[in-house]
Amino acid sequence: MSTDAFQRNRDNFCYRHPDRQSFVLCQRCLRTICPECQTPAAVGVVCPECLREQQKAQTPAQRTAQRRWSRARVIGRSDSRPLATYSIIGITLFTYLLQMIPGIGQAVERALWFWAPLLYPGISGSFEPWRLFTAALVHSSLWHVGLNMLALFMIGRMLEPMLGRVRFIVLYLLSALGGSVAVALLSFGTPVVGASGAIFGLFGALLIIGRHLGGNVMGIAIVLGINLVIGFIPGYNISWEAHVGGLIVGVLVAYIYTRTRNVTQRAQQIWLVSAVGVGCLLLLLIPAAIYV
Repeated sequence: MSTDAFQRNRDNFCYRHPDRQSFVLCQRCLRTICPECQTPAAVGVVCPECLREQQKAQTPAQRTAQRRWSRARVIGRSDSRPLATYSIIGITLFTYLLQMIPGIGQAVERALWFWAPLLYPGISGSFEPWRLFTAALVHSSLWHVGLNMLALFMIGRMLEPMLGRVRFIVLYLLSALGGSVAVALLSFGTPVVGASGAIFGLFGALLIIGRHLGGNVMGIAIVLGINLVIGFIPGYNISWEAHVGGLIVGVLVAYIYTRTRNVTQRAQQIWLVSAVGVGCLLLLLIPAAIYV
């Protein structure tokens, strides 16, 4: 379902396939193109028409060099599979399989889970910052990892083709970071595991991007709200702090993406997204001032 404003705004749809919604622009003509119409180029992706114009402008020497050194590809088509999503799922499931091995499973979990004191040598005697991200790889049960990966599979297949792999990975990692930072701020002594913070970040991003494109996001908002409320129910042993932190960061990064779509705003986008990551790290100074 979508709103009338969404349907009327042709910038939300591929110019070659008017029935296909997309978030990606050709980096030369700035028209919206779907995954089928995207061809990787040095500056990002280009549409078939710009690709043909680019090829016509090449000198014979350039064409020879391209045939000799460029990777083979199908003209007018790029690989639109959500490979980043599949890779994250594969790595996470592999980590869970390691957790199930007797004798080393518990060691793997303890090496990767997030426990805020391990960020502060003055408290724990250790400095292990990788845990801010690796907590998203370990899970407490088969149901835990299964539900998280199912959500990642469903959301990733929608978001990754719209954002591109690099932006999608950055969004996922920063959302995971936001979840860990929120746990450090709000539940300092609690060890946590799971990709829920990153998943909530993807939920928030899908909500913001869908709303920006004019789509009907009510269903996404309801699902997000229900899952958020469940985290506050006593007895479920769910880290609502990670959910809230991941959600906030995911919404913020997605908002930056929607406001810096133009190729001329690429540097601005990189700086703003980097500032979100730096801001999260700076928030870790608060527990240091309180507990160290």
